[in-house]
Amino acid sequence: MARAPLLQLSGISLTFGGDPVFDNLDLVVQQGDRVALVGRNGSGKSTLMKVMAGLMEADRGTRVLGPGTTVGYMEQEPKMEGFTTLGEFAASQLDPMESYKVDMVAEGLKFNPEGLIATASGGERRRAALAKLLAEAPELMLLDEPTNHLDVQAIAWLEEELKTTRTAYVIISHDRAFLNRLTKATLWVDRGQVRRQEEGFEAFEAWRDKLWEEEDEQRHKLNRKIKAEARWAVEGISARRTRNQGRVRALQDLRAEKSSQINRQGTAAMDLEVSEVSGKRVVEAIGVSKAFGDKQILSNFDIKIGRGDRIAFVGPNGVGKTTLLKMLTGEIEADSGEIKLGTKLDVAIFDQTRSNIREDLTLWEALLSEKNLTVSGRADQIMVRGHPKHVVGYLKEFLFSDSQARAPVSALSGGEKARLLLAKIMAKPSNLLVLDEPTNDLDIETLDLLQELLTEFSGTVLLVSHDRDFIDRVATQTIAMEGDGRATVYPGGWSDYQRQRKATAQQTATTVNMKSKQKGSAKAAEPAPAPKSKLSFTEKHRLEALPAEIERIEAEIAKLGVLMADPKLFSEHPAKFAKATEMLAERQTALEAAEAEWIDLEERNAG
Repeated sequence: MARAPLLQLSGISLTFGGDPVFDNLDLVVQQGDRVALVGRNGSGKSTLMKVMAGLMEADRGTRVLGPGTTVGYMEQEPKMEGFTTLGEFAASQLDPMESYKVDMVAEGLKFNPEGLIATASGGERRRAALAKLLAEAPELMLLDEPTNHLDVQAIAWLEEELKTTRTAYVIISHDRAFLNRLTKATLWVDRGQVRRQEEGFEAFEAWRDKLWEEEDEQRHKLNRKIKAEARWAVEGISARRTRNQGRVRALQDLRAEKSSQINRQGTAAMDLEVSEVSGKRVVEAIGVSKAFGDKQILSNFDIKIGRGDRIAFVGPNGVGKTTLLKMLTGEIEADSGEIKLGTKLDVAIFDQTRSNIREDLTLWEALLSEKNLTVSGRADQIMVRGHPKHVVGYLKEFLFSDSQARAPVSALSGGEKARLLLAKIMAKPSNLLVLDEPTNDLDIETLDLLQELLTEFSGTVLLVSHDRDFIDRVATQTIAMEGDGRATVYPGGWSDYQRQRKATAQQTATTVNMKSKQKGSAKAAEPAPAPKSKLSFTEKHRLEALPAEIERIEAEIAKLGVLMADPKLFSEHPAKFAKATEMLAERQTALEAAEAEWIDLEERNAG
């Protein structure tokens, strides 16, 4: 039996001047749908979601909800006028007896329901809006960038919630790992049209590329046909009166078809240029500690960052990632210890708060406000990696239109503001990039390009991000900050960090369990004589030999741990790192088998 639609859009058209945002769009969301809504920045994803939520009326077309269907929408900038606390806003549509649901969600999303809206950050307001939606549990949830401003732990919690819910949902997100784990269908907004694929986001890029190849082939065939017909039209001018006028009109139709086609939006022409080569040592921290009141940010932390390293900082919100970043670049002083900066450093900073972009300026003015980019005597040009370039021309390379150049920064979307900030820092050569949450709001295509640029960048990169896929693609080392001043350096990206952390935890748990059992066996043997052994001679010999074997395997695991702790191993000797990882897993398996065998023989011997 076919599932009843929760929401149906038919013949939706919407225009804000210029080309239509949507034209004759049809869309259906059914019960149990788990849909990724994807498209380029500015393609109309958020606009479409507002139409789906009933918050924006289309110029033409109809929106129909299924009987009894409720729709919940989490927008990027929630409106909280009339409420005092975040919890009051989140519980505003709930029965008072159900307000406990907000507290439950708040614990997973890590926000304080008692926090005042007047002093809440943008991230806290967004988490409250997400908590409101999850607590209300409508039949259809529309989530616009729900992972922005969430740390990795909160993202993992949200993933589990959405995996187990019966509610249908549509998600806009830049987080590949998040979409891969949750979605089973994909809506692609592209040049005013929406296509649907009944597969999750994991299959999107292959599907998109195939459709683009087919489109390019059709364009090529159309161009060849126009060329052939145009040649026919200009030959034999004296015979024009006797020609097939229908064929002439067909040529006109072909040309009209070509002119009506909307070209695909290109990829931003981003580029990174390295300034003069920095010293081999970029930053060295020795015994560094930092605290704010009773909160310990860092305790006795050591690291050496060399030229070409790409370091990712991960951990919960508020743990001190940005503080450590600023300490390593000399912006904040440590309470104790020493931080040595290398020589010939040219630093470019991407600030997650976008604080170095004034909202009241136009895009034109924002670029010209950078003193080191201005061209003497010219109010329409800036220096771009050592060469003068017209302001509008440079903005177009980052996919901004002529009209946007004179528009205020405040009118830009989150993704457009991120692109503007990238335009500013990429205009000048640098050899040390400091990127604090650069991936927020960027579309997949721009993320791909940024990842490629960072991977090929011969300078040094310090990166704070909660985007697990992006960290995996970029980082050569990961610094995990886990609170109480603890910061551990792991070779590799996010997945490498998770594997090593899990292996270390298993080793610790196994060692503690082993010692506990040995101690328990010794105590149990003290008050009474040991019973007659029920083991064979070979088994008794094996029981006696196993403790030494277990100790040897533990020593091998410890040596592998020391080897893999070397930050240079992953970046400079990837094959050796892979082999060490394989050996560590093998030794862990051998240790578990030896311990299980020892426990079995010991129990049988005691029985």
